[in-house]
Amino acid sequence: MEATNGPADWKHFDDFAAGIATNRLPTTSVLSGQALKMKLQNGRAVHLAFVSADRVEWTDGGQAGADWYEAINVAPDVFFINMTFATRPDEDEAFIVNVKTRRVLSVRERVRAATEAPGEPRVVQVYTPGTIDASAGPPAGVEPAPTRDLIGMTAHYEYSPHHVYEHVYLSSQRYAWQNLVGVQRGHGDVDLTTTYKFDHNQYVFGFREFIIPVASIFFYDWETMRSTGKFLGVTSEGRVENKPAGAFIKLRSKTIYDEGKEPV
Repeated sequence: MEATNGPADWKHFDDFAAGIATNRLPTTSVLSGQALKMKLQNGRAVHLAFVSADRVEWTDGGQAGADWYEAINVAPDVFFINMTFATRPDEDEAFIVNVKTRRVLSVRERVRAATEAPGEPRVVQVYTPGTIDASAGPPAGVEPAPTRDLIGMTAHYEYSPHHVYEHVYLSSQRYAWQNLVGVQRGHGDVDLTTTYKFDHNQYVFGFREFIIPVASIFFYDWETMRSTGKFLGVTSEGRVENKPAGAFIKLRSKTIYDEGKEPV
């Protein structure tokens, strides 16, 4: 069984993940038969050919394969593409793509061995902006970039009637969470985060937990107040799993900081 450093009643990834996709947006097959050529700022050239509603053929530099994916239409012209890799079960990758502005944000995740980086979160994330099909001309809209927009906000996320969490966005590096309704009720922590502004009222938010070996990636749409994403983590039986999640968002408050006294 996967050990944690929390209290004796601390829940595992699979305990809280059950049912947490109840309020998630549905997947779509609209990308089936289409292809995306992406160039990322770190030099990666990624080509995705969606051969069916859940199968994608990909090339990434000198590597190639065919694996599972899902696509969710999370905002007008914007897709959240979630991929796993049969030959690398401890890794996954999400691409947030605006097919109109041709902006892309890649988030790669990997579950590290417990001995690899003691004291740090088990799951690491790498965020890399990019573009689609540069031959079509320069991209439009907002270039995805780290943002401080969420700092000071408190919001409630209802993933299902049995999964309600409070998030307090403390700084550019950390947030606090507590479970208000669910199997983790009374539990909470402060974990590492990354937040990118993807477009107007659109954010990509990820966190990496210290106690539970799990991380997440979510697309926030402040226009519709929906959160859509997934978790990558280690179950109580030691398996690495990629789990869907999604919630309705309710903004509750915002803290205002004096000039010169803002969080990092």
